[in-house]
Amino acid sequence: MKKRISSFPVILLVIALFTISSFAVGIDEAKVYAPVKNVIIMIPDGMSSDVVTLSRWYNGGKALNLDSMASGLVRTYSSDAPIADSAPAATAIATGFKSHTGFVGVFPDANTMPGLAPLAGYKKRAPIANILEAAQLDGKATGLIATSEIMHATPAAFSAHCPNRKDYDAISMQQVYQDVDVVFGGGTKFFNVAGRSDGNDLLAVIKENYQFVSNKAEMDGVKTGKVWGMFADSALAFDFDRDTQKEPSLAEMTQKAIEILSQDEDGFFLMVESSKTDWAAHANDPIGLISDFLAFDQAVGVALAFAKQNGDTVVIAATDHGNSGISIGNGATSNNYDMLPLPAFIDPLKKASLTGEGLEKVLTANRSNAVSVREEYFGITDLTAEEIEAIKETKNGRMNATVGPMIAKRANIGFTTGGHTGEDVPLYVYASGGVDQLTGTVENTDLARYMEKVMGVSLQATTRQLFVPAKKGFEAKGATVRFDTSDAKNPVLVAVKGKTEIRIPVNTNLAYVNGVATKLDGVAVFDGTGTNYVPQSAIDLMN
Repeated sequence: MKKRISSFPVILLVIALFTISSFAVGIDEAKVYAPVKNVIIMIPDGMSSDVVTLSRWYNGGKALNLDSMASGLVRTYSSDAPIADSAPAATAIATGFKSHTGFVGVFPDANTMPGLAPLAGYKKRAPIANILEAAQLDGKATGLIATSEIMHATPAAFSAHCPNRKDYDAISMQQVYQDVDVVFGGGTKFFNVAGRSDGNDLLAVIKENYQFVSNKAEMDGVKTGKVWGMFADSALAFDFDRDTQKEPSLAEMTQKAIEILSQDEDGFFLMVESSKTDWAAHANDPIGLISDFLAFDQAVGVALAFAKQNGDTVVIAATDHGNSGISIGNGATSNNYDMLPLPAFIDPLKKASLTGEGLEKVLTANRSNAVSVREEYFGITDLTAEEIEAIKETKNGRMNATVGPMIAKRANIGFTTGGHTGEDVPLYVYASGGVDQLTGTVENTDLARYMEKVMGVSLQATTRQLFVPAKKGFEAKGATVRFDTSDAKNPVLVAVKGKTEIRIPVNTNLAYVNGVATKLDGVAVFDGTGTNYVPQSAIDLMN
């Protein structure tokens, strides 16, 4: 795959490798004898450590693929709170900077947690380059995989910049114009005109620039080149519920992405997220958790096998935060926890062949078959009248939250909350080539610094190159700057100097110089407070 721009000068690599401050011990001690070509980071969103243990027992006690990679712990707090939302947590992993709830790929308004340096005023909500963008500027192929909608918080943090994680229009548009080589996930409806408020047909743009696939067979048929796969209107199904003919597994998507990306002689960066481990945790649903964590571990196995064979790849696995306070043991086991055999915890779970989400699809509209369906698909023969009524009254899309706790209770599984938790989470690293494994208790921001270090790129230099305040940059060239808001949903930055007019649609990587389109090396973004940022390559277009 062709490089977008030339590699950074050697001096920037020196800065990236040796001018490292405020890192955890593991970062300081990690040695890079020669940068590796490939980095794969894998995120089981919302995974607490008991999920690993429970899934291992569910799987007969067999070793997980992750087990050989265990290396430390990750601190997950955000810029202003000890318990993080996915948006700032993923931003920290992707950029090396902590942020605020709901913010993806941008600085927070303030740093208030102990140990964090005060935030300079000019940085508030300003975009920060992520490791995917740094890899792109170094000429590497890039990929994103998620089992949620692809514009959900975690993949968004690696591919977009927005102070509102719910602004799917802006985030998805940036993703389409981010020029990622391989994209697999869900969310088709958010790319169609009917599912957007801005009137853009992003699906048409995707089909102009990518091989578009919508099922497993079509994905399997792609052998090379850029590919964008969306396998569901919104999120993909839990792995236990998956239609194997339509939706590929996380492992299959990972295998295909590696197959395509590894054809780039310059190497690649790939982010893989098991999104719905988090959703199952929110629902206190152990079946959904086991389903998608085991699917995640299989994907890790794919990445690990490639890394061992390739010899020039680092694989990192870590969740962005804990969720639910899941425990093997609950209030009912306070006095007999040490006498309960393994089947008391596992057998009730083994009886389930679907998650609550899958169960919803086989229930009748009036839920009259609630008892028979629970017996068939969950092996529960002792539903109480209250439980039957709860199933009947559950709104569509919420069945996991109803039936998950029923299973958990019977399996002696406890939960403390339906929200995120603030504990340190497990870190897993496989380092090949001349790279030390990252070890110890590290900050989530250290994962970005480690990836930066092992790839020999500079996040700081990438930020400088991709996010120049547009007004300041163009006015330094003697140009005037204004916004064309005739289409309020699709503003265009306009810079004029003499006979030269440059028009840059926000959230795209396009610039029109006197009507002639040219591709920039990054996207133009608006920080939500009045400042627009463009790549330096846009400024350089002005004579």
